Amino acid sequence: MADHTVHSNTLPPNPEKATLEGKNKFLGFWFFLGGETVLFASLFGTYLGLRGGLNGGPGPSDLFHLPLVFIMTMILLTSSLTSVFAIISMKKGNFKGVLGWMLLTVVLGITFLGFEIYEFVEYYHYGLGFTTSAFSSAFYTLVGTHGAHVLFGILWISTLLIRYRKSGLTLTNAPKFYTAVLYWHFIDVVWVFIFSVVYLMGIGG
Repeated sequence: MADHTVHSNTLPPNPEKATLEGKNKFLGFWFFLGGETVLFASLFGTYLGLRGGLNGGPGPSDLFHLPLVFIMTMILLTSSLTSVFAIISMKKGNFKGVLGWMLLTVVLGITFLGFEIYEFVEYYHYGLGFTTSAFSSAFYTLVGTHGAHVLFGILWISTLLIRYRKSGLTLTNAPKFYTAVLYWHFIDVVWVFIFSVVYLMGIGG
């Protein structure tokens, strides 16, 4: 694999796609997201089919608290915005800006995961275990899979920040930061669907 060591002061306007390697990463990543879309579509379909199977246990209207979920949603959407600022900094050749905005994205992602863990613990105390009902199994699988993707995104971005913190922006690492941000946007879009399909529909009956 070629090491494109052209640094930020001489980078082209779109460094993430300036090389064949970068273009291939971008194309391959869209195929990966296609598979991820099928995965979440299956989980959403399963949840919608099983959400009425309570088996005498608590249901969505008994558990979900819209203020908490709204805060979680705002945190994740804000993290998407900070990742956009990171890409804007990248296109300007401002590598410190990339690192700063991506670090803030990671912090917001960790905060979101903290709230999600708190949410799961609360639901467990209310009697919603993974095997309590068909609803609980489908709920924890869908939301938990999304949480696992958030964790993977945090680890991915953190690895990039640690590895390239002193290298500056190059034609090698620009596509890696760009695809990480695309992945983070995908996670945010999935959460918007979870917020709407799981929580709003659950609270509204």
